[in-house]
Amino acid sequence: MATVVSLQAIIGSIASQSPSNSKASLFPKEPFNLPIKFRQNRCFKIEATTASQTPVLDTLLSPSKTTTTPHKKKSNEASLILIRHGESLWNEKNLFTGCVDVPLTEKGVAEAIQAGKRISTIPVDLIFTSSLIRAQMTAMLAMTQHRCKKVPIILHDESEKAQTWSHVFSEETRKQSIPVVAAWQLNERMYGELQGLNKEETAERYGTQQVHEWRRSYHIPPPKGESLEMCAERAVAYFEDNIQPELALGNNVLIAAHGNSLRSIIMYLDKLTSQEVTSLELSTGLPLLYIFKDRKFMRRGSPVGPTEAGVYAYTKRLAQYRQKLDESLN
Repeated sequence: MATVVSLQAIIGSIASQSPSNSKASLFPKEPFNLPIKFRQNRCFKIEATTASQTPVLDTLLSPSKTTTTPHKKKSNEASLILIRHGESLWNEKNLFTGCVDVPLTEKGVAEAIQAGKRISTIPVDLIFTSSLIRAQMTAMLAMTQHRCKKVPIILHDESEKAQTWSHVFSEETRKQSIPVVAAWQLNERMYGELQGLNKEETAERYGTQQVHEWRRSYHIPPPKGESLEMCAERAVAYFEDNIQPELALGNNVLIAAHGNSLRSIIMYLDKLTSQEVTSLELSTGLPLLYIFKDRKFMRRGSPVGPTEAGVYAYTKRLAQYRQKLDESLN
């Protein structure tokens, strides 16, 4: 029988093993279903398309709403890390999950932690996740393994009070934090009337060929659900509007999301055809690294771990970042 592990329990357990005496602040989970849009001329300034137009990160990390810091471009290249969430409870049960919000299993937790070890010396300035808990758990757990020791903080823009109450008033704490943006556009493909059904039993009922078309066709959606094409429209549009501008500013980005939303983004990055993307398989908890330079994406595969030399030979910048981490920890 699978064990469901709560995010609060996991983070509490990790925090209790830390030598630090600082207290972590856990944010209550609320649905992230409001569209958000980045201001492309400044780093980490998020603008909600609601009545309140105060940048979320300003209210989160600064005591003054009027205090701003001009952004300077960090580098002419940036790292992009993609991670499909670890195994969920419904993955293990072989159920169609889609946009149903279920947590990770113990195996999924272990996969997320292992993913974190693989990327522990690759820079991360900003994290994007879907609005679903399994992707958020994966991102948070992965970052507990990062050697920079910065704390990921989920940005809340669901209300003015949420923005006000999540201020961080310490400049030093701000420097040791990584903003986490949760966006519904990065959610898994919505499987409609298949959600919650057993995959094998569904194939027996509707036929293997029909279910295969629903799952792998680019254009054909399941009953009352999304096709991969529809998922790609929202995921890629969000990537182009919100994530790619951050990479262009030199910010290193981690995306923790889902098989179909990440497949859609990879289709865009690698310029795959609609036929090629349907055969693309992504393993749970296995990170993929891209380098963004000169407005081009270069796929660098999956880091094996912090002791692997090859991944750091991809660029001089990654090697310098790893050396800096080594020096700071020695």
